[in-house]
This record gives sequence, structure tokens and C-alpha cells, in this order.
Amino acid sequence: MDNKLYEIFNEKNVIIENKDMTWQEAVKIASEPLLKEGKITDVYVENMMKNVEVNGPYMVLTDYFALMHAKAGEGVNEVSMSLLVNNKNIDLEGKPVRIFMVLASVDKSSHLEYLQKISEILLDEDNFNTILHGEKEKILQILKNN
Repeated sequence: MDNKLYEIFNEKNVIIENKDMTWQEAVKIASEPLLKEGKITDVYVENMMKNVEVNGPYMVLTDYFALMHAKAGEGVNEVSMSLLVNNKNIDLEGKPVRIFMVLASVDKSSHLEYLQKISEILLDEDNFNTILHGEKEKILQILKNN
């Protein structure tokens, strides 16, 4: 899997912000590049938000990181991901989040290799801190190298 993450992430779908916003706004901002490219539809965005409303903040996997997703295939046209890093904490049902990663999959398995790569990146403390601090060029470099 050479540079697959870099093929999924690019200049447009890695977004850095520095403003107060709700988690719903964050999900919409993070999803926008995928909507524009036709990789997901509004249905997927609505389903991600419904998941949080129904199930709580289970998508917050570690401090400041939420992996936003919904049921595979519903509103997804292509496996895709996007990343929003906000320099201010966003309250996601009582959990502070600064990194919103949207994961959209067409089925139950096509995204697993990407998810494994992302997990490896996030488990590296230096990589995690670079992403948390929203240094876009460095984030793109991390994704390119993994």
C-alpha cells in the first residue's frame, strides 16, 4: 500500500481552523471537501451527527481525537477521508476534541487498511502532536510518508 493515505488526503481535505465552533459545525466543515468531490452525500453527514446524538461521544477515541463515521455505504460513493484540526477545543458531548477525522466507507472492509495506517500514525506521539498543533504542511508530509 504505497502512499495510499496521501492519495486520499490532499491539500483540500486537510483543513486547519482556529475558531469557536460546535461539534456539528466541525463535522460539516470536515465533510465539506468530500461533499464537493461527490465522495459522500448529505445523508452521510446527517448520519454521522445522528450517531453522536443517539450513542454519545463514542467516536472520541483518545484525547482531542474523534473518528467521525456512520454506517458504511449509506451516502458514501467512494472510500474517503478528511481531516479538520481546530486550534481551539470543541465540545463533543462533554469531550474536548480538536481533531475531527471523517471516515467514509462503501462497505465493511474497504477502509480497514487506511484505518490501520491512521492508527499507526496517531499512536506515534510526535505525529499526534504535530497533527494536534495543526501544522498543515507537516501533517501532509506525515500522510505522504505513511
